[in-house]
Amino acid sequence: MRVLITTPAQHGHLYPLVPLARALVEAGHDVRVACAPSFAPIVAACGLTPYPAGFDLAGQSWGTVFPAFGTMPAGLERSMWAFDHVFVGAWSRAFVPAILDLAATWRPDVLVRDYMEFGACIAGELLDIPHAVAGVCVSWPIVFWEAAQPALEQLRADYGLPPDPENVMPWRYLGLPGFPPSWPAADESLPPTAHLLRPEPFSGPGASSLPGWIDDLPAGRPLVHVSLGTLHYRTPGGYEVILTALRDEPLNLVVAVGSDQDPAAFGLQPPSVRIERYVAHTALLPRCDLFVTHGGFGSCMAGLTYGVPMVATPIAADQPYNAQRLVALGVAQAIAPSERTPEAIVAAVRTVLRKPSYRAMAAQWRDLIAAMPGSERGVELLEQLAQERTAITTTSTDDV
Repeated sequence: MRVLITTPAQHGHLYPLVPLARALVEAGHDVRVACAPSFAPIVAACGLTPYPAGFDLAGQSWGTVFPAFGTMPAGLERSMWAFDHVFVGAWSRAFVPAILDLAATWRPDVLVRDYMEFGACIAGELLDIPHAVAGVCVSWPIVFWEAAQPALEQLRADYGLPPDPENVMPWRYLGLPGFPPSWPAADESLPPTAHLLRPEPFSGPGASSLPGWIDDLPAGRPLVHVSLGTLHYRTPGGYEVILTALRDEPLNLVVAVGSDQDPAAFGLQPPSVRIERYVAHTALLPRCDLFVTHGGFGSCMAGLTYGVPMVATPIAADQPYNAQRLVALGVAQAIAPSERTPEAIVAAVRTVLRKPSYRAMAAQWRDLIAAMPGSERGVELLEQLAQERTAITTTSTDDV
């Protein structure tokens, strides 16, 4: 089976797809990952075959390439603008001709896309190739999807596809969301083609073991990890306010600030604070008592998978929604962007560490996630989709 996976050039969109992609390769399938040319080395470092395609920011910021983006405050309005002009208007639109070109010489049996990449949907419907959505598959307020619908309709029209007023196209055949039951809010419904898979955290290429210095931290203190992800980690003051809040608390603090930031720039720290460019979540989180996170989808799923209670400090995009879901699940306290002060952070950290219910609920979610089907089930469903070429609903399989 030939599988083409499409993803925006962002780590937070690629990494949730990597376990499924690797499982497909291990099952003997021919897998390629379509991405911006400058992102191809990242895909290759993950052990996958890149197919350079689509729109390329080439290291430039969104604000530079899309000036209007930089003029908007973080929030729902800016997210909707980015959907229309970046994810659909630039990235998805550029993927369509690239997929059509590849299909002329290497026709995929099935297309698998990140939830914010729609070029695979369009190309799949033009070529009559079944398509699936996998990985992040985050939920958004309904107003977001209603406002973004015209951009997708225009993209369909530009390629001669009929209108899709009910927005069936994105989940027409198969959805493989990597989140546990109850992650969507009670008033949100999943399409009948959605088959939940176990989140499988992937920390990225490189070292996956703990550094030796972890055992040199002061004994008898809770271990707290701080990360603001791979996209918003350079938010001005983001790490500084957390360090101000927690550096003098009776904790061991491990802060990952990003591969292109200098830990020394954050100043001299006490022996209980370790600032690093990168520490693998998959190695560190199982030993942590608390995770201070920006609320990115991948980080939230990693915290739940390893049973770690959290303090969420959302910055933008889906992060406020994710933070609300963590609170609803009983595993976290959340701090709104307008309330992100040292006082609020230290109060939230103390509350989560001292109240046993957060740890107990996190353990329950860890155990529930561990019992879910993983990427191997995703491979089976994609094989079924390639063979049957029709929608796979939960009522048509044995994993209802």
